Amino acid sequence: MEKATKESIVQRLKEAGLKATSQRLAVIEAFIELKGLHPGAGLVYEKAKKKKKSLSLSTVYAALNELSRLGIIKTIQFDQMENRYEGNLEEHVNLICGKCGRITDYKDLIIIDLKEVAKRTDFLITGTRLEYYGYCSECRKVENKTKGPRT
Repeated sequence: MEKATKESIVQRLKEAGLKATSQRLAVIEAFIELKGLHPGAGLVYEKAKKKKKSLSLSTVYAALNELSRLGIIKTIQFDQMENRYEGNLEEHVNLICGKCGRITDYKDLIIIDLKEVAKRTDFLITGTRLEYYGYCSECRKVENKTKGPRT
């Protein structure tokens, strides 16, 4: 799947009957600039607010939810931390750090035949999400420095 561009996203909005308002454009541009970071709405808001001073956080949430509803981006929902958004719609594993919350894509997958799963279980699969939780190398480095040498 090719990466979404501002132009391709605007085209998808138009096809869905939505206007490319200046607020939506600011959110789209900010999201694209934050590619690979799996940003939350707060980070997108901070970035987009620099382009569109009158932008509100609720407008950012609304725009991100529209993009997700249209299948342009994916919402990653969490119970214990802010929801995050990603543009990588290909199947992959999200590696989620339990300390800093950073999300990293891991693309080498063990292939699971979703058609076979659906056939065996009579379950209509509408989406997938695979996550591994742990600690990123940066947080582990900090943790090891604060513990100091063992005696």
